[in-house]
Amino acid sequence: MRSCDRLGAKKMLTRNRIYPPAGETVDVVVVGAGGAGLAAAIEAAESGARVVLLEKNDAPGGSTAWSIGSVSASQTPHQRAQGIADTPEAHWEDMPGFAGDLADRDNDALRRILCDAMPDTFQWLLDSGIRFMGPMPEPPHRVPRMHNVLPNSRSFIYHLVRRARRCGVDIRVRARVTELVLEQDGVRGVLVECGGSAARRIDARGGVILAAGDFTNSPELKARFMGPQEAKVDAVNPTATGDGQRMAERCGARILNGDLALGPEIRFIAPAKENFVRRLPPWRSLAAVMQWSMKHLPDAILRPFLMKFLTTALAPALALFEDGALLVNTRGERFGDETDRPAYRLPDQPDGIGYIVIDGRIAERYSRWPHFISTAPGVAYAYLADYRRNRPDVYREAATIDGLAAMTGMDAGALGASIAGAAGPNALARAPFIALGPVRAVFVHSEGGLRVDEQHRVIDAGGQPIAGLFAAGSTGQGGLLLKGHGHHLAWAFASGRRAGRLATMAAKRTSGSETRAETA
Repeated sequence: MRSCDRLGAKKMLTRNRIYPPAGETVDVVVVGAGGAGLAAAIEAAESGARVVLLEKNDAPGGSTAWSIGSVSASQTPHQRAQGIADTPEAHWEDMPGFAGDLADRDNDALRRILCDAMPDTFQWLLDSGIRFMGPMPEPPHRVPRMHNVLPNSRSFIYHLVRRARRCGVDIRVRARVTELVLEQDGVRGVLVECGGSAARRIDARGGVILAAGDFTNSPELKARFMGPQEAKVDAVNPTATGDGQRMAERCGARILNGDLALGPEIRFIAPAKENFVRRLPPWRSLAAVMQWSMKHLPDAILRPFLMKFLTTALAPALALFEDGALLVNTRGERFGDETDRPAYRLPDQPDGIGYIVIDGRIAERYSRWPHFISTAPGVAYAYLADYRRNRPDVYREAATIDGLAAMTGMDAGALGASIAGAAGPNALARAPFIALGPVRAVFVHSEGGLRVDEQHRVIDAGGQPIAGLFAAGSTGQGGLLLKGHGHHLAWAFASGRRAGRLATMAAKRTSGSETRAETA
């Protein structure tokens, strides 16, 4: 049976399903309390809607809370303070430079919406209490547009949750939406399980907004759109399981660009305990102090602080492998050419982890510019000494190969054979010998979102809007390509706000129709 036939059959079965009666009816239901869902809920509530925001996890956050926290925008106060003249039009023109050969798969109309919405959306974030450093340059942007949140990405969630509660959003956690209620006239509401209780129906007059993130941790969807090897790779956000995409497909929706993703890429395992930078409270006063410090304190004082962040959050540079670094598994065995997509092979190794092995020659090379272990564009660069100081849990150094094997638990014979087998001008021969790791393969985010129109309504296989169903953020990416730092979060906030307003307008139209019917 063809894919479209299967979806049509699912849609018919869903339409014929008998649902329980609604336990409550509100104006707007938002599924997912990450950046997009919070923005949608706030905008809907501030537009006069009664809003329920449902989050399956123990607390709001989603992938936004896992992010580095950059937002790209034009015409910001930060740009003006630096004398930078910029426009949404220029931003729109520059974004295809990130997409490269994939630019013809982009959704130009949604890209226009994103760029046009960001000046006001950035100010909206500032008005919510969120503070940024920047803007930072990132070619092919013609001017600096990347703004990095202070003190960390949890600031988004902290301030937006407070704003949501102030405007009356009903936030419910441990509330897993299991199904969309689809009747002949469209999506009427959701079925939700709260704390293990039986599914309860909540209807929405204006519509349901799906803002449940991407499917980077759904083996089923990754296998279908990317391939069986990609299906083995975990995600940075373990709860990004494509719930919104799956539920919408049962209603006839389509996923676009499901084969595109950031990853798999190699990343160091997270520290057992978060460092103090990730634990910093997202207070506005603290962010203001940090903002002042970024402008006025010398790099010698700022750099150690930034390194605490960089060595926790970022990936090792692949240039290490071009300079002779080896990737071995926990037994010390090399398992392929390190310059040929090594992250794809890591999941097949014991425990899915490996180690990057270097010698004294590479260690000396990666101790200064322009050779760095990790970077956040425009912010700072982390060298080998930064990892030795800030991440002793992923840094092992020994005078001999046997000594390094003993420190990491590898087989000395296997590690020695791996190093000996990589002969050539970049062979590892000079003490000391260093192992960086464990490292693992992860997906950071995927581009596979539901097809939506310019009003963020979910579109079915026949090209028609599914009544009562909206999508925002990664769930409603609609074919838009968001390469480059800061565009995924920008789309989350911009699309979430717009979807919230549009769903509220639909709720008011429905309420008006019901009032007129009662009067008649």
